[in-house]
Amino acid sequence: MTHERETATNIDTDAQLGTEADRARYARGRQVLDSVDGEGGQRVVDALADIAPALARHIVAYGFGDVYARPGLTPVQRQVVTLGMLTALGGCEPQLEVHVNASLNVGLSPVEIVEAITHAAVYCGFPKALNAIFVAKRVFAERDLLPVATSAFP
Repeated sequence: MTHERETATNIDTDAQLGTEADRARYARGRQVLDSVDGEGGQRVVDALADIAPALARHIVAYGFGDVYARPGLTPVQRQVVTLGMLTALGGCEPQLEVHVNASLNVGLSPVEIVEAITHAAVYCGFPKALNAIFVAKRVFAERDLLPVATSAFP
């Protein structure tokens, strides 16, 4: 086990997680994170282990254990919202890469991802949408999903 992985595992310890309720939130978040983001989520947690383990715990417990696990939206719907938000924010390309992968993991097709980003362009502008499309293109290439058969016109 690498030092980074050992450190990341320490994030999961009872001493780090506080109360039983905290541990339950974290466990629920961990399950959701693993099912949605897979290895990408673990890489984020691992990358934070030696500098901001509390941030990693908050992302898992709050972001995924409390918010993402809520009823009302499907994982697919949540990812469409996330793609739109990260595209509109701009400067979030590393997070967008994780969420393009997550979108594919939960069942969005490359066409649907491209359409979500194209739709966001109307509201956030072409430069941000272009940055997002190129992130998606990189993920699609890594997963051997190019070319994407989308229409140039409605």
